[in-house]
Amino acid sequence: MSRNMIANRYEVIQHIGQGGMADVFLAVDTILNRQVAIKILRSDLSTDPVAVLRFEREAQAATALAHPNIVEIYDVGDYKNHHYIVMEYVLGKTLKQMIRARGPLLNEEAVDIMKQLTSATYEAHSRGVIHRDIKPQNIVVKADGSVKILDFGIATAKGSMQLTQANNVMGSVHYLAPELARGESATPQSDIYALGIVLFEMVTGTVPFKADQAVQVALMHMREKMPDVHDFNPEVPQSIGNIITRATAKDPADRYSSCDEMYNDLMTCLSPSRINEPKLVIADKPAKNAQKEKRRTVVPIRTDKDQERRETGATEQQRRITVQRRRRRKLKPAAVLVPVVSVILLVVVYFLLRFTGVIKPRITMVDVPDLEGMTVTKAKEVCADEQLVLDTAAIKYVLTEDTDKGLIIAVDPEIGSAVAKGTKINVTVSNGIGVEMGDYVGQNINTILLELPKKPGFELIRIKTKEKESDEPPGTIIKQAGLLPGDMFEKGSPAEVTFTYSAYPTITIPKNLIGKDISAATEELEAMDVEVRTSNLDITNMDQDEIDKLKFGVVIEIDPEPGSEYTQKEDNFITLYYY
Repeated sequence: MSRNMIANRYEVIQHIGQGGMADVFLAVDTILNRQVAIKILRSDLSTDPVAVLRFEREAQAATALAHPNIVEIYDVGDYKNHHYIVMEYVLGKTLKQMIRARGPLLNEEAVDIMKQLTSATYEAHSRGVIHRDIKPQNIVVKADGSVKILDFGIATAKGSMQLTQANNVMGSVHYLAPELARGESATPQSDIYALGIVLFEMVTGTVPFKADQAVQVALMHMREKMPDVHDFNPEVPQSIGNIITRATAKDPADRYSSCDEMYNDLMTCLSPSRINEPKLVIADKPAKNAQKEKRRTVVPIRTDKDQERRETGATEQQRRITVQRRRRRKLKPAAVLVPVVSVILLVVVYFLLRFTGVIKPRITMVDVPDLEGMTVTKAKEVCADEQLVLDTAAIKYVLTEDTDKGLIIAVDPEIGSAVAKGTKINVTVSNGIGVEMGDYVGQNINTILLELPKKPGFELIRIKTKEKESDEPPGTIIKQAGLLPGDMFEKGSPAEVTFTYSAYPTITIPKNLIGKDISAATEELEAMDVEVRTSNLDITNMDQDEIDKLKFGVVIEIDPEPGSEYTQKEDNFITLYYY
């Protein structure tokens, strides 16, 4: 076996990351011939039961989840006393790296990322899993703009033990909900608080609370008011500010009741009607919070009277228990036997009637019918025949590539699965045949501006452009917002896409070039990264006196004129005329 092989299957290529508990390697699954990421628990933690349990919990929590924005777990194992998890290899940058490199993100971009995060977190919550460590470092942004949530290492599931040790709050302190800082149990609202902090950081480029020590940051989360997002970025609409305010309320009861509710708020926050909505203000509850902290920090002092009352109470309780025991001893045997015999007879009679067919078992389960391709009206009738309920209030309408408007394209629960009678069936219905938006990042802006409106279905497309300094070649599209790659929009209907492209160099044509040697003038302009062409001056309309006054080999005229602003694009050039 190769020294770079794990479990005789995974060939390790290179080390790509390190966390508090484990190292991450890029590897190749030699059986399925695909790249994977392998997280291996560090050897010094292999004998630590809490570390091993956290590591196993990450695998269990993530394996139970299936969502496009949650990293997929392929395999879990133990090789030569090294615990490892094999997971989907996600190529991209962490959201933290993205924010550090670019600062505040575009509002549209931040909202799109947050919609993906709330959708993924809602899926985890619906499965009973609370992440507890949502932060930009655990979110990978792929080249197409989609995101993946990583690291369920300190996630908790319903009914599972807490991995928080005494005086040790798990999770990252800059995104820590106040109740977790106080030592309370994690809830879905704890994750919602972290999502609110992440949204704040995306639109401002910084976290709301900073201090030299982690405990100071935790206290700020507990006691200090959230900063106003507009103090950092005035371009953020109030609707986004209100989402942050609600998600990061100190009291969990004031936050969104679920990630689904937060997702629905994000869906409309950029609509024109909400841009200037009133500022959301959540009243402080200092008395309640102070009382909670007081209950956690004050140790009750016992007095002699307290001790006397406790002893008297204990004696009285013991007396009542003794009286009850004596009463039970006095019960006649018949009083106990009669109910027992009656129950046994009823059970025997019931099974005799079942065996003879007099009583037939009630069938409560039915299979979900195949509703795909049906109209909602027809599907409603079919569901009623099967004693199921088509949930018409929750129908999801989407554009498709090849399905006519009004026909069902997806059913939940899955077709053929067994469900109880009366179950609500959710369906997705085609809203018509749409056009899929392509990925134009990396292409030239002028080419796209020319060609995109000519594509079938793109006739009414509205293209907005923004310039930005970057290391990419001038004119290269570096960001696509609004309509993202893969988005569907109705054919021939108005739609909007925004392209941010690498800025073209712009100069002011020097006036002192007139009279300069043609070669020297050409070199000076080319040093400014502009394209230069030279041409002989047309003298056909000049008289002999004018010709005699001309100097040889120097710049006589410039097009565009000296002193004017010139932008170097692909088909632009400056012409120097000489004699």
